[in-house]
Amino acid sequence: MPAIFKTSILQDVRDYFTITLGLLMYATGFTCFQLPYEITTGGLAGAGAVIFYATGFPVQYTFFMVNIILLTIAVRVLGWRFCVKTIYAVFMLTFLLGMTQEVLIYLAQHNPGMFQNVNPRSGLPQVVTDNIFMSCILGAAIEGIGIGLVFLSNGSTGGTDIIAAIINKYKDVTLGQMMMLCDLIIITSSLITPTGSVDKLLYGYTTLIITNLLLDYVIDRGRQSVQFFIFSRRYDEIASAISATHRGVTVLNGQGWYTQQERKVLVVLAKKRESTNIFRIIQSIDPNAFVSQSKVIGVFGEGFDRIKVKAEKKK
Repeated sequence: MPAIFKTSILQDVRDYFTITLGLLMYATGFTCFQLPYEITTGGLAGAGAVIFYATGFPVQYTFFMVNIILLTIAVRVLGWRFCVKTIYAVFMLTFLLGMTQEVLIYLAQHNPGMFQNVNPRSGLPQVVTDNIFMSCILGAAIEGIGIGLVFLSNGSTGGTDIIAAIINKYKDVTLGQMMMLCDLIIITSSLITPTGSVDKLLYGYTTLIITNLLLDYVIDRGRQSVQFFIFSRRYDEIASAISATHRGVTVLNGQGWYTQQERKVLVVLAKKRESTNIFRIIQSIDPNAFVSQSKVIGVFGEGFDRIKVKAEKKK
């Protein structure tokens, strides 16, 4: 099996594992901390929650049906690679939302002493008893981290995530900001439900803000890039070893002013999470190498983020 093909398979396996973990976190945060108190969150899950509070129609069914429509649009704009993972995420999250609700209800029915209060309309127990604010904070934090993990793996939870990802592809606007704009209407609509109130509306806004702040934080941390300048007499070995990890290396001609000797300088741009591996490579080949590492504000191009500023049209 070719090395590149093998690496691609391992990357896909890692991506789907991370997406599944993120979806599980989202479903847990939403079901355990938001639904029992009837707090409306953003996204299609939030829209499904509004319908659930008003009619009792299951959240996961609304989530699934509307996502099918949005996915047909995403195929054209974001490509099959994004949509394959999104289709997986939609089916998986639909399953996880239903499963987490069933598990909570089962625990509440078969372990009466585990939870003090149970929502009479949904049958969901309050994991955080009589503390809606703390439940709101915990649920929002878990949801934000979960969505961030999904996006880091080039996936989506569907719904407003798809809309945000489409706009983020062409505009220099963060995913969190776009999702916040899309979700404000959904949360505000919770006022029309039988249990809607100004208090729960404010909790919904609080959930939205915390979720999107953590989403941006997770994505920024995951996509943070660093720049290496490597000075070594064994530059060719180091360059070959780094290139074998599918990370580009540039060789520059340099000259030491004190010694007046010509030297080769390696320049490497990499993700921050790859730094430890690069240091290990350098250490194993030339422990005496001189290395400078610095953070960079942004890296755009192949293997990194896409330039999102449109060029001016020629008159």
